[in-house]
Amino acid sequence: MTLSEMRRVLDQQGLQLTKSLGQNFLHDGNQLRRIVAAAELRASDRVLEIGPGLGPLTELLLENASEVLAIEKDARLVAFLKERFAGQAKLRLLHADGLDRVRADESNWQGWKLVANLPYSVASPILVELSLNAHPPDRIVATLQLEVARRLMAQAGDEDYGVLSLLMQRRYEPQGLFKIPPGCFFPPPDVDSACVTLVRRERELLPEAMHPVFVRLVKLAFSQRRKMMVKLLRQDWPAERLEAALAALDLSPRIRAEAVTLEQFVRLTQWLTQTTIR
Repeated sequence: MTLSEMRRVLDQQGLQLTKSLGQNFLHDGNQLRRIVAAAELRASDRVLEIGPGLGPLTELLLENASEVLAIEKDARLVAFLKERFAGQAKLRLLHADGLDRVRADESNWQGWKLVANLPYSVASPILVELSLNAHPPDRIVATLQLEVARRLMAQAGDEDYGVLSLLMQRRYEPQGLFKIPPGCFFPPPDVDSACVTLVRRERELLPEAMHPVFVRLVKLAFSQRRKMMVKLLRQDWPAERLEAALAALDLSPRIRAEAVTLEQFVRLTQWLTQTTIR
């Protein structure tokens, strides 16, 4: 779907795009094909798409996958998509809020891939909710705000490293990022954009029972970035236990969260959890 075609459809349908819904539609064919290539789709793949809009990406996904579940919040676009893809057996179209759906959903997404131009206002919580699912998607290829993309890719010591980096990288390995110019969208967004690829780790870093402790630990550690981590963690753990844990992991008692690696947060979670059980 070219820009002129997109404009024509919106005009014919009498659709005025809503900024609050993050309706900046990607129309550039080259960028759409790059997204699909990053997904490494096979004919047997099942794909989750959140925010299909007018369906330019949906069309390519249907050509390359066995099943596409598209979740769209705007009822006007749902009606258009039903008409556009009428008779397409591979497509299951759901009129719902994508964030509400993944937050309340206990679906097993194992074997699925998320490939989507996510609404920027809810992109981060959607990704986190999917990562917290007991059976998250095998691969995530998502277009979102460049600032958020950098957080997803960041490592300890990077300026963008923080809670989002760790919550996602606990389950996923960042594989790549490419920028998408504003002019590739209609209307052009006010922010820079990028597409990221995240691949689920072959081996879980932590057992499921320890995930809530990891999440709490990370959120507390970054609640005030300029403070020493141990002072923030005292809200949930005694000082002597924290000092013993840091010593066991050869971490300075004065260390800040931004200098602690994913692997060290994992080991700290294991140490504190096992110590608590005793």
